[in-house]
Amino acid sequence: MGEGMNEKEIIDIAIRTYCDLQRIKKYEQGENPELEYQLKAAKAKLSLYGVNIQDLEY
Repeated sequence: MGEGMNEKEIIDIAIRTYCDLQRIKKYEQGENPELEYQLKAAKAKLSLYGVNIQDLEY
């Protein structure tokens, strides 16, 4: 992520990305390994910043 972004901005973007991925997963038909990988990566990033994602589960 870009220079000049503070931690709150990075966390905000990560939360929005995770929520977007959750919405895609809800309406996805069939298996999508790439989507699952992206969700895992987003969860890891959010946990790195101490964000509890339980309340964000769709």
